[in-house]
Amino acid sequence: MNSTHASGDLSVLVTGTSSDAHTWNLVFLQLVLEEMGHTVTNLGPCSPDELVVRECLDRRPGLVVVSSVNGHGFNDGLHLIKALRARPELARTKVVIGGKLSTDGLRNVGWARQLTSEGYDAVFENGELGRFRTLVSGLGARAVS
Repeated sequence: MNSTHASGDLSVLVTGTSSDAHTWNLVFLQLVLEEMGHTVTNLGPCSPDELVVRECLDRRPGLVVVSSVNGHGFNDGLHLIKALRARPELARTKVVIGGKLSTDGLRNVGWARQLTSEGYDAVFENGELGRFRTLVSGLGARAVS
């Protein structure tokens, strides 16, 4: 786990999914968020759902960013959001997911709808960094968990 402290007004928890061993995406997201002036805790790859829930309960981040590169983001993401939303204390925590959500690499609008209906506040496909930055910029000091 890697934590940084910036002068930003948003505390962000970045994590990979439980089956995703990739790290470059997590480091990239951390750097983007730090560049925007936010404090980042990076749980790293293959983070078990229980660890993410515990860290969210302990840290109460203004935003949780879940990233997947291995193509299992949809399935792993569903398990994680259900675990997070099962805790009443985390019901209002902003949680987003993005990256490669399927192994076929195709965009699936139905999956994005299901992920949001299960509790994600936003779903980002590959190449939507601008939209991600816009969302994060809009949270700022107003983010309350």
